[in-house]
Amino acid sequence: MNRQEYLKQHIADFPTSSGVYLMKNKTEKIIYVGKAKNLKSRVRSYFQESKDISPKTKLLVTHIYNIEYMVTQNEVEAFLLEASLIKKHKPRYNIRLKDDKAYPYIRFSMKDKFPRVYLSRRVKRDGSQYFGPYTSGRSVWQTINFLNQTFLIRDCSDHFMRNRDRPCLTHQIGRCGAPCVGLIDKETYRENIKDAMAFLKGKNKKVLRSLRESMEAAADVENFERAAKLRDAVLAIEHILEKQTVINDKSEIDQDAIQFYGDERGVTVEVLVARAGRVLGSRAHFLPQVDPAVENPKEWLVSFINQYYEDNLIPDEILVPPEIENEMSRLLQKVLESRAQKDVSVLYVHNEKREELVKMSLENAKQHFKEHVSGSEKKMSALEEIQKKLHLPSLPRRIECYDISHFQGAETVASQVVFEDGVPNTDQYRRYKLKTISGVNDYDSMKEVLTRRLSHDEYDEPQLILIDGGKGQLNVVTTVLKDLKREDLPLASLAKARTESDFEKEQVESSQERFFLPGRVNPVTFRSNSEALKILTAIRDEAHRFAITYHRKLREGTSLESALDSIAGLGPKRKQLLLAHFESVDAIRNASIAEISSLEGFNQDLAEKILTHLKK
Repeated sequence: MNRQEYLKQHIADFPTSSGVYLMKNKTEKIIYVGKAKNLKSRVRSYFQESKDISPKTKLLVTHIYNIEYMVTQNEVEAFLLEASLIKKHKPRYNIRLKDDKAYPYIRFSMKDKFPRVYLSRRVKRDGSQYFGPYTSGRSVWQTINFLNQTFLIRDCSDHFMRNRDRPCLTHQIGRCGAPCVGLIDKETYRENIKDAMAFLKGKNKKVLRSLRESMEAAADVENFERAAKLRDAVLAIEHILEKQTVINDKSEIDQDAIQFYGDERGVTVEVLVARAGRVLGSRAHFLPQVDPAVENPKEWLVSFINQYYEDNLIPDEILVPPEIENEMSRLLQKVLESRAQKDVSVLYVHNEKREELVKMSLENAKQHFKEHVSGSEKKMSALEEIQKKLHLPSLPRRIECYDISHFQGAETVASQVVFEDGVPNTDQYRRYKLKTISGVNDYDSMKEVLTRRLSHDEYDEPQLILIDGGKGQLNVVTTVLKDLKREDLPLASLAKARTESDFEKEQVESSQERFFLPGRVNPVTFRSNSEALKILTAIRDEAHRFAITYHRKLREGTSLESALDSIAGLGPKRKQLLLAHFESVDAIRNASIAEISSLEGFNQDLAEKILTHLKK
């Protein structure tokens, strides 16, 4: 009995209730997660002959070795579970959001006595108030600085605030109310916070009216310094409002407009964000594995929306394309309401104001699709040049680069950096802390790294392995691959060519990247401004950066621990608590006895010992 026949028999025992199914390959790695109203019927459809099955699904079926399922109480729960499992396992055949960073938000820490404003990339249920999402971290920092200065909100850390006995410079220049020393009471400070949040909610007329009234009141009592600051705040708000695109100045609801555009090369999904009638911006997500002419939007677009709102703030209203049928939009609405714990509308355009948002979102999707495809085609051309120059058997769509780093012969570490289609895939980056090496040994170091890497069958095979170094490093890795019986893997090393000449007793140095190949005497070179060279040097530099960062982190951790090792009464568990609470030795040294003794398992005597030891 072949594997597909076995799976068909296995599926016959599946329940007909709603749930989530997990498809696995031979190594038991989850390669696809799906949801279903009827588990048996949905999973069985993968193994039935049909013209409607997409090429991607046919390829998926060839890699399925086992299928498991999880029953849920209803279809809404299945949606919620599917999104969390995709986020956790990152299955290869699922539609996945591949942003290096989540959207930035503005967070107000409302549980604090005197709340502070932060940039946050995760929306948590921690009692804080979140605003956004925004499309640029820089614009968020600029907005936070504006809020702090305009509404006199503190920007200091909790640790810094607790240890102040007089106002800092920020207060002296008129940018903070100095709650640290009681120069502003809790109620007044909270009113400032409310005004700041009202501004972000788009209630600008109310905020401006309140600021003008306060300005006039300050002027009436001849507090001209305060009146001048309020005047500056009014002018700053008016300047910001001039730059914002207003769709509906009477709207008080939060809206997202989602549209898509693409062809056989992939599809761009655009999320346009509007808050209280003002457009904050839009962000594009390119999905290369989706052909909108073949794939059903009811499947891939709904999956995208479900995953997108796993991490992002859910607005009051989401405008979706008509390709998502009524039944699916109603189900999606129930899912989002369950997640947000509030009323949410998922609907199509039915008035002029909403239509303007949708048109704007679609135009952005078209523009971003063209930009991405143009850049992608440029990368493909560069990869073709790499294939030709380095005599590779296939297009190097996946390039892996390794870098070994050590400090005075100790703590040897290695990095694995992966570029796919010419761009970094940070999900595939790996760090190795070498276990069998003492001292400097290039051969043994590389052998351990590649042995550990190649033992993972679930990773895609690279079409090129790149090593930083000249012929010596190339020979080392060639021998390693031969010992591992993997000479089939294409390999190259790169190093700078250096020539020196004296001119008027000054040393002049010129350099050019050279690439060495196994079995070839002369190196290969690229044009200095070619996109191919930029890709190869970028992955080399990224591997070096990644290794050095890891090495520095290990050294800093070792230094921090060693500074605490000789303190009597400070065991491993307490040391871990101390390290988790403070960021550095200096932070511990500058802490108070009360702050250290307040930690679980600590007391005043131990806190005094720690500070005495660190301050010697």
